[in-house]
Amino acid sequence: MSGTDPLSDVAAGAAPLSDVAAGAAPRSDVAAGAAPRPRVVLVDGVPMSGLMAAAADPRGVVVAFHGGASTAAYFDCPGHPRLSLLRAGAALGYTVIALDRPGYGASAPYPDAMQRPEQRVALAYGAVDKILGSNPRGAGLFLLAHSAGCELAVRMAADETAGHAGVFGLELAGTGLQYADAANEILKTATATTRPVGLRELLWQPAHLYFAEVLSGITNSSTGALYEATMVKDWARQDFPALAGEVRVPVQFSVAEHERVWKSDPEALAEIAAMFTGSPRFVINEQVDAGHNLSLSVNAAAYHMRVLSFVEECATARERANAEAELEAG
Repeated sequence: MSGTDPLSDVAAGAAPLSDVAAGAAPRSDVAAGAAPRPRVVLVDGVPMSGLMAAAADPRGVVVAFHGGASTAAYFDCPGHPRLSLLRAGAALGYTVIALDRPGYGASAPYPDAMQRPEQRVALAYGAVDKILGSNPRGAGLFLLAHSAGCELAVRMAADETAGHAGVFGLELAGTGLQYADAANEILKTATATTRPVGLRELLWQPAHLYFAEVLSGITNSSTGALYEATMVKDWARQDFPALAGEVRVPVQFSVAEHERVWKSDPEALAEIAAMFTGSPRFVINEQVDAGHNLSLSVNAAAYHMRVLSFVEECATARERANAEAELEAG
């Protein structure tokens, strides 16, 4: 499901290709709390873009994935630094990377390189690895995703690469197993080339929970990725249930009070929780005064603090597990 409604040509998350530095380390002047810097790296010949805010000695690395028709700027809203996940995370001692998902930003002209799920997983892991370079990673990687970005994050967490990459937690928001009844009726009319009437109301209501310039589309992408039509069709009924049980790290599942796309009643949430049979911990976070686009709402800072609190808990647990393993080995 699309995370934002494409209203403009803005692709704020795409960094200029002149910044391409395959494998290069982040610039040393990126300090905790500083403005995020655009990055583009080459992964198997495909440029992958995004934003990065680095901590000098990070507790861990948070990797964030936007939803459909959006960009990495979803996590660093222009003109509203208080809403920024990247700035909040860096200020608390975490390096934060918001990637333009495969098919967005600099990678958009390379659709053949991302048609298969395993290609997208490899591109994302490769981009994170090259953006970080030899910089410290603390406890490892924490994956965070919104809406359509959840497909990539869950695949990454379930993939065998997760252990080698040091994934230690997962946050999901704006997704589910069943569309809300009203959403289901609206989405029946969607095609690969047209947006259904009523989609904007699903994604951006109540309007008072967003700043006016956010509603104008300042973080949107003018296009989506070609593979998403099939991905969205298969996600809730097939891929999400199949992948969830393969996740081996703690999971937080966040639900906006005014979520209108997905069913989020107690029965629906219980069904989602039951899928994560391999996770050592599953937490439901119900976010008050927020709509579908949590990280752009007026209460984005509150949501991000809850997420970063969970990240801290997971990082502490990973550090404790690593210390115990070292003691047993030594």
